Amino acid sequence: MGHTLLCVLGLFLLNTLLYGHAEESEAILEVPHFTMFEGDSVTLRCRHRTPGNEMKASFIKDGSPLKMETNHPSLSLVEMTINPVSVSDGGTYKCKFDDGAESEERELKVEVRNRVDVILQPNWPQIFRGETITLSCEIQDVGDTEWEYEWRTPSSETPPQHKEYRISRATESHSGDYSCKGRRDYLLTQWSDVITLTVSADRPKPTLTADKTIIPVRGAVTLSCSVEGSADWKYYWFSRTSRSSGAQRLRDGGADKAIRVSQGGLYHCRGGRGDPETFTRDSDTVTIQKTVSNRAVVTLQPNWLQIFSGEKFTVRCEIQGGGDTKWTYEWTPAKLNRPPTDNEYRISRATVSHSGDYSCKGRRDSYSSTEWSDVITLTVSSQRPKAELSADRRDFPAGGSVTLSCSVNLSSGWKYFWYRGEKTSEPLNTQDAVFISDGQISVSQGGLYWCRGGRGDPVYYTEDSDAVGIDKIIPNRAVVTLQPNWSEIYSGETITLRCEIKNGGDTEWEYEWKTTSSYKPLKDSEYRIKYAYLSHSGDYSCKGRRDSYSSTELSDVITLTVSSQRPKAELSADRRDFPAGGSVTLSCSVNLSSGWKYFWYRGEKTSEPLNTQDAVFISDGQISVSQGGLYWCRGGRGDPVYYTEHSNAVSINKIIPNRAVVTLQPNWSEIYSGETITLRCEIKDGGDTEWEYEWETTSSYKPLKDSEYRIRSAYSSHSGDYSCKGRMKSAQQTSTDWSDPVKLTVSYNRPQPVLTVSPSWLSPGASVTLSCRVKDPSAGWRFFWFKAVPKLSGNYYDQELLPGSSNGTEQDSYIVHGQTHTAGYKCRAGRGDPVYYTSYSEPKFVWSADFHSSASLTVSPDRVQHFTSDSVSLSCEGNSTEWRVRRFTKDRYLSYSSYCSYWGTMTGSTCSINSNQQSDAVYWCESGSGEFSNAVNITKQNEHIILVSPVRPVTEGDPVSLSCKLKREKLVSDVFFYRNDKLIQNDSRRELNISAVLKSDEGFYKCQHSGEESAQSWMSVKVSRPESSSVPVPLIVGLVCGIVLILLLLLLYRYRPSKDSCSIRPIQSESTNRGSAENYSSPVHVAAGDAPLYETIKGFENTQSVADESQDFTYSLIELKNIGKKKKRHEPEEVCVYSEVNAGTAGKSPPAAANETVYSEVKPGTALGL
Repeated sequence: MGHTLLCVLGLFLLNTLLYGHAEESEAILEVPHFTMFEGDSVTLRCRHRTPGNEMKASFIKDGSPLKMETNHPSLSLVEMTINPVSVSDGGTYKCKFDDGAESEERELKVEVRNRVDVILQPNWPQIFRGETITLSCEIQDVGDTEWEYEWRTPSSETPPQHKEYRISRATESHSGDYSCKGRRDYLLTQWSDVITLTVSADRPKPTLTADKTIIPVRGAVTLSCSVEGSADWKYYWFSRTSRSSGAQRLRDGGADKAIRVSQGGLYHCRGGRGDPETFTRDSDTVTIQKTVSNRAVVTLQPNWLQIFSGEKFTVRCEIQGGGDTKWTYEWTPAKLNRPPTDNEYRISRATVSHSGDYSCKGRRDSYSSTEWSDVITLTVSSQRPKAELSADRRDFPAGGSVTLSCSVNLSSGWKYFWYRGEKTSEPLNTQDAVFISDGQISVSQGGLYWCRGGRGDPVYYTEDSDAVGIDKIIPNRAVVTLQPNWSEIYSGETITLRCEIKNGGDTEWEYEWKTTSSYKPLKDSEYRIKYAYLSHSGDYSCKGRRDSYSSTELSDVITLTVSSQRPKAELSADRRDFPAGGSVTLSCSVNLSSGWKYFWYRGEKTSEPLNTQDAVFISDGQISVSQGGLYWCRGGRGDPVYYTEHSNAVSINKIIPNRAVVTLQPNWSEIYSGETITLRCEIKDGGDTEWEYEWETTSSYKPLKDSEYRIRSAYSSHSGDYSCKGRMKSAQQTSTDWSDPVKLTVSYNRPQPVLTVSPSWLSPGASVTLSCRVKDPSAGWRFFWFKAVPKLSGNYYDQELLPGSSNGTEQDSYIVHGQTHTAGYKCRAGRGDPVYYTSYSEPKFVWSADFHSSASLTVSPDRVQHFTSDSVSLSCEGNSTEWRVRRFTKDRYLSYSSYCSYWGTMTGSTCSINSNQQSDAVYWCESGSGEFSNAVNITKQNEHIILVSPVRPVTEGDPVSLSCKLKREKLVSDVFFYRNDKLIQNDSRRELNISAVLKSDEGFYKCQHSGEESAQSWMSVKVSRPESSSVPVPLIVGLVCGIVLILLLLLLYRYRPSKDSCSIRPIQSESTNRGSAENYSSPVHVAAGDAPLYETIKGFENTQSVADESQDFTYSLIELKNIGKKKKRHEPEEVCVYSEVNAGTAGKSPPAAANETVYSEVKPGTALGL
């Protein structure tokens, strides 16, 4: 029992010593106190002080939870094992149970064990049998510690237990892996890395090499000795003067692997290493030759460049500066080295096998020799050469001579032998010829000559040359003639070539022909070609031979040309048409040839040729005929007759008096691409005659032989002149003359009409006149009228047909009644069947200042005049979410640049005008639903002062305020206000306020401040709709007319002629009786100094108004002329008189009835004739 307690107590103390723990914490972490080494296994234990239910614990290293699997948990203990442990596992650890119990931190130390290495001395990669080596076990960082060593070896012997393991004499059994480890007390190192020892059974054999095997004159050779796969060798060098002599050591063992030697001989080496020293085997022997300074030269006797099979020659080797030395000789090719080797190689009969390169050298002893001589190339030809004989000419005149030359190509050393006549004859001598030089003689006799060459001893002859015939020329002359003598011959014709000898006498001649054609004439004087072919074409010449070597010279060349194609006659007429009683001259010819007779035909080709009864034969190749018809001709020549091809037929027409006329339907001056037109050919006074028709045109299309040529879709290529004629079907060669041409012009571009509208500005309910103009208004156009519909997506205008315009109108104008708002219009024209339409016109607009809810435009700031630096915005409102803003400037041109995106910024339904893009213009809105807003007139001002006036018409009875605005300063003095250049306010008030505006307040307004004056702006006043009146309309109209008449008489009386005049200029309404009082595109200005007169006459009014009545304004211009005596005649003075008449109606008026304001302008003038 006591022992048991002691054991328990001992284990407790050991556990405390190994792991340690603190009594204060609920959890205890047990970690070894001593240092662990890499590769060991360590277990960490986490113990709970209060055993209870099974719980899990987690381990935390350096503050981070470990993702490691723990051992199976128990009631109070959790373990984690690390196997093997590494240095990175070292650190501070703690553990924690699920119930929150946590241990204190403990440190785990891990280090690397002492490293052990096996060292080999000497450190050779390969060991050979018998060598001594030592293996040493080295432990790093051992200090003074005493270690015990343990070895693992492949040997069966018991290894030592100390640091070194010495092998005195290595054998193959020592090959294998060696490792060791150290032991000290309770510490044990790991096993060292394995070192592998390889012991070879055979001693190594070194390799001896030389950078070259021949020592040059005054040079040396480098020898290199090496032992492959091992190291630390010392090298020993040996030489011998012969294979039978003993080896002499040149140098004792040293580390140098190479030596330089300058003597010839036999060399070898060996290596040695270690202590005691172990030697390799001897290397193979290397033979080194020494080159002496003497020079070897190969000579050839005889020295010919080319040798022929059967010839004799000698090759010699000469040693320059050889003195009395006894030399032995070596030759290439090797077949010449036959002991004993001589300096001369004699070939008695050469064959092809002797061809090749020859060189030699001289040897003074076994290891001393000259360099090889330069190569001499010997070529032996298997074939016997053939001499070549040439003559400077083959013919020579009497008393002359010929020079003959003989040669053998590509060889030399030849003598030449000459022969005449038979080959068995003796060679020529100095009596037969003049020997000019070796290979050249001169002869003065005709005959057959040849030659041959010979050289060497014995003489070697060439083949005989080809024979050369030499002719002696006699004075007779040969001439070639051609019968018939035509410049060109055609395939199939018969011709004869003759060779004639001038002054030939009774001599019997043989004839020789020379030609470049494919046919060789026989040796006759005449060469007859019965049927010529193209292959007979060529040059022909001839000569006559009196005997074998006497002849005439060759005749001059005559050239024969044979055409493969049969020629075709050409027929022409001085005219094709002739009147009754007239005639036509026909001409027939065959180009580039002669000797032809001509045959004439009329009608069918099978008919008989014409005779003197059918035509007048003017000359050969020309006749005169007086009958219409189809004529042709052909030529013929030779015996038998050779005919040409028939000419092309020529039609001769007899002209009748009937007249052809071309008409164009429809007869428009200009046709457009795509239109349908018809050309007709009409024969005047044609009666019942049946006609065929011929057309002539400069266009790209040829009409058929019909009286009518219908063009369903015209193109520009149809443009041109058209004329026609009629031909009687009963008499094909009887026809009318050509008609006068009709010019047809087809324009490629589709025409675009021009639309004008009047007026440009509307009074509510006024009529609008549209006028459509095309390039040729009288050319059968009908006009189609459209309302322009804005399409915002594509920045263009679609169109809707206006009422009554579906079939077009004959008139080029169209009246739109009851137009109240701004609108755009288009037109186009159409004509023909099927209808051809022009392009649509550009849209034109009529503007209205009338404001309506479906589409309206407001301006901010709300005034007409703006400074150029002002920010002006235009806002569109109405029954749409999509808008665009356009403007019409004073250049009166609409384009893509008229959209807001080009001169401003469109944001939603608002357009902000760029300050540098402001312009005097009319502005309006267009909606995505196709509606137009009211139009406004906006002007830009570069001055420092502007008039602030309403941009839209004001309604009669409403208050209105006008003011003056400076560009930068505030108003500091009185402001002057003018209406129609008449001062109407001049006081301290800086605004012109009208509490209830009247129609009479309408006009041009401007302001003035401190000497600066604004531009004028028109203020328009809309008359409010009056209540209905019981006064009858005729009564009102009569009353108005009476008042106007009285007013005019008063004006005639009160005013006299003035020098100046003033006028109100509506935009475009002068062509109608009604104009617009709300004229915004051309503000009306009154010249300074004029005195405009406004008088207002109001008609009867009733308290009741008709809801649908409208107001019209009429401007009348009356010119007043002053009638006086001639002697006191004054220049007429003009004055503007404006009368405003407000006409009311009595009783209920129909909707068409309207109140009218009548303005009358009176201009004084002179009476006609006074």
